[in-house]
Amino acid sequence: MSTTTTAPGALTPAVQPESDNYLKNSSGFLSWAMTLDHKRIGVMYLVAVLTAFFLGGMFALALRTELFFPADSTGKGLFLTPDLYNQMFSLHGAIMVFLFIIPSIPAALGNFIMPVMLGAKDVAFPRLNLWSFYLWCVGAVFFLAVLMQGGLDTGWTFYTPYSSTKSLTAVVPALMGAFILGFSSIFTGINFLVTLHKMRPPGMTFFRLPLFLWGLYATAVIQVLATPVLGITLLMLVVERSFGIGIFDPALGGDPVLFQHFFWFYSHPAVYIMILPGMAIISEVISTFSRKHIFGYRFIACSSIAIALFGFFVWGHHMFTSGQSPLASTIFSALTFSVAVPSAIKVFNWLTTMYKGNIVLGAPMIYALGFLFLFAIGGLTGLFLGTMGTDIHLHDTYFVVAHFHYVMVGGTLWAFLAGLYYWWPKMFGKMYAQRSAIVGSIVAFIGFNLTFFPQFFMGSQGMPRRYFTYVPEFQIYHQLSTIGAYTLLVGLLIVAYNLVQSLLKGEKAPANPWGAATLEWQCTSPPPYYNFKDSPEVGDPYDLDRVQWDPKTKGYVNRPDYVPSASH
Repeated sequence: MSTTTTAPGALTPAVQPESDNYLKNSSGFLSWAMTLDHKRIGVMYLVAVLTAFFLGGMFALALRTELFFPADSTGKGLFLTPDLYNQMFSLHGAIMVFLFIIPSIPAALGNFIMPVMLGAKDVAFPRLNLWSFYLWCVGAVFFLAVLMQGGLDTGWTFYTPYSSTKSLTAVVPALMGAFILGFSSIFTGINFLVTLHKMRPPGMTFFRLPLFLWGLYATAVIQVLATPVLGITLLMLVVERSFGIGIFDPALGGDPVLFQHFFWFYSHPAVYIMILPGMAIISEVISTFSRKHIFGYRFIACSSIAIALFGFFVWGHHMFTSGQSPLASTIFSALTFSVAVPSAIKVFNWLTTMYKGNIVLGAPMIYALGFLFLFAIGGLTGLFLGTMGTDIHLHDTYFVVAHFHYVMVGGTLWAFLAGLYYWWPKMFGKMYAQRSAIVGSIVAFIGFNLTFFPQFFMGSQGMPRRYFTYVPEFQIYHQLSTIGAYTLLVGLLIVAYNLVQSLLKGEKAPANPWGAATLEWQCTSPPPYYNFKDSPEVGDPYDLDRVQWDPKTKGYVNRPDYVPSASH
């Protein structure tokens, strides 16, 4: 196909495919399996990570059902044995972290939206993008193999020396699965960095990038710099387990605490791989649905980079009980508190953006507001765990479980759903029913808080995590958590029904249903095969005065008399 270059990264085809709709053009299986179109790869990632989320969620429900009652006097549980319980929570954690939370926003939503938002026709390396997806699939197959080969009982952290010498489960396939998934993450990060550096259209400087792209940029830096450390660590553990080399095994002269240092040097920055793109989604949604220019754009953009950099220096707060020196613990504690500063900048700027805004309570905004509440609880409870004195008491209790889930699920999942609802019309060209979307979000919000808030009380009273049974004093908290888990399931089922129903019976989406000013809303819904038939007009991504309501299309269109605001 011949093409005419109109701007760096933005190609306008001289001959369009038979259908401009990427969903309809060459719709056979092989056309999807071999596609280089970032939009189709994003959709395949979306289906894949949601499948992983479903599988990990079923393990979580099994755990919570088992914990509704403590084991009887003979040690017999409701339907799980202690060994099977250990395998369930290990696979729940590994699947949720490695197969869902880490790739959900960058690989799924980021792959689809980033080039369109940038005004480019695709990512810099389309073949590498497809290869990244297939590496994710291979890693997922290894985790499925774990299910067939005796499960996994080490927890998702693979702590040594238990994982290297004592566990009789399928540790090596799980390690290899996580190792391969790391390569998928690295390749995606490289692709995004090159795309953002080399494929911006004329006029789009770094400080004209939408904040979602700043979030993806900061995330990509972490993926490229931190993930190799985890990959090498897991590979060393495979070698030690297979050949008895004493790297982490103290019986062979190794150091198990060294594994913790290596693991958390990656895994704490990985927290920001999960949450930074989610924060970036919230910036987009709050500005659009408050009908206001984002407040403190440069501060929010720079805070994403600051969070990414600080994330590399705080891994030791996971190891206050490991025997590290008091001086090291003091330094890590102080650095941990410093991460709160750029995070707080984002939160206060979001609140200021909403202040006196014309807030529209659409489904994306409801999820964004839920994110603010849940992430605030997760962040504030993190202060107790970053303080050495209280962490000693709370370490490895249900307080940590609740904090982790408020940040990772209440943060990442709620931001993911906000972004999914925000860009769903753009991705599939269909509108969803707002009422049932909002009902689903409210039910899920209630279920989530009922699940995890009681766990703060459990943990503060000494209930250890990962235990198969418990003393009767904790039964009411466990029962509330289990009821909450099933309520959360109902909310998420409403979400799934709402979105599937929109695909089957939803109204055709206009190009810009929300009145946003970023570039992805300047093309049709779904986007054309090459994203734009003409080069999009680059301007302030948050100057909402550039669009106006069009009753004919039932969407927003660019104003013909638009003049950029001097204040923006």
